[in-house]
Amino acid sequence: MNTPAQPAGLAQRLLQALDAASLMPLPSLADPAFDLAAARRVAEELRRLRIARGERPVGYKIGFTNRGIWQRYGVHAPIWGPVWDSTLQSAPDGQARVSLAAFSQPRLEPEIVFGFARAPRAGMGLAELQGCVEWVAHGFEIVHTHFEGWRFVVADTVADFALHGRLIVGPRVPVRDWPTLAEDLAALRLELHGDGVLRESGQGAIVLDGPLHALRLWVDAMAKQTPQWTIRGGDLVTTGTITDAWPLLPGQTWHTVLSEARLAPLQLQTSA
Repeated sequence: MNTPAQPAGLAQRLLQALDAASLMPLPSLADPAFDLAAARRVAEELRRLRIARGERPVGYKIGFTNRGIWQRYGVHAPIWGPVWDSTLQSAPDGQARVSLAAFSQPRLEPEIVFGFARAPRAGMGLAELQGCVEWVAHGFEIVHTHFEGWRFVVADTVADFALHGRLIVGPRVPVRDWPTLAEDLAALRLELHGDGVLRESGQGAIVLDGPLHALRLWVDAMAKQTPQWTIRGGDLVTTGTITDAWPLLPGQTWHTVLSEARLAPLQLQTSA
């Protein structure tokens, strides 16, 4: 019988939970030896399975870059995982509608998304890294977990699709003529409103000192820890939530207010 430490068996169970939007036991609870190395093997198997069934990776999400929520979730370092053509949704007019039926315990995260013109390399400074970026946008990531009550350790989250459910990307802004991009994104103030009520506000600097800083740290970490996952020109990367992740229910309307006029705010309506 497969155990949680065996990548193929656990990957199959996680994929079944994803497709059914259902819960399953914590791998780390079933197997105390389940660690980050084991979780990355599961994530690699899940990547293989999703490609084999026709899904196409289009980039990555970085999670837990917001130091302000580390203590709340018991996770104290960033994670990452693929974004897929099946989980990417464009909102060129800043408006999006989403059914929550496909998600398990969904929550909403307002983020900053980058699109690469060319592949970056480890060790780049901020200016050099920006030279690899084609565009920036405001986005919503719907995160979810297949573990009850959002209780887990970091290895569980890495195996659980890095908690990624859907990425909604707003209007894309070219960065070629934005010389103060790093500083401006770090200074960005964002308000998250749900059903007309201000739920939380945050600043870009909470994301590992700023979204472009988070991107640089992730490029370095990817090269060191998951070198088999390459970054290509055309990939997009979302850099982590600027507020806490807020629970989503059908029939809600969420919107953001941004201090940076070059980035468009987003509005999201949810349904069952």
